[in-house]
Amino acid sequence: MLKKIIHIIFLPCSEATLLMEKRNAENISPKENWKLNLHLKICKWCRAYKEKLEILDDILKRKFYQEQEKQTVNDSEIQGFKNKILGNLDIK
Repeated sequence: MLKKIIHIIFLPCSEATLLMEKRNAENISPKENWKLNLHLKICKWCRAYKEKLEILDDILKRKFYQEQEKQTVNDSEIQGFKNKILGNLDIK
């Protein structure tokens, strides 16, 4: 019951996932960071999403850095590629 109230009042899962993506791409405000960290402490689904997002980000960065001699890729292209993959996975 308390977890549901915190989800509604502080930060719903839909906003938490967007903040995780935003935090990966750029800096978020201290207030957003605090709200996201509070949400992650109580929501096991968003923690799992965060772990998968970090794994995906790590794999993509390693792959692109290995091929960096052949081709230069910037962070916005990596983020665009990740967003396309996540969109195809239809994670909610």
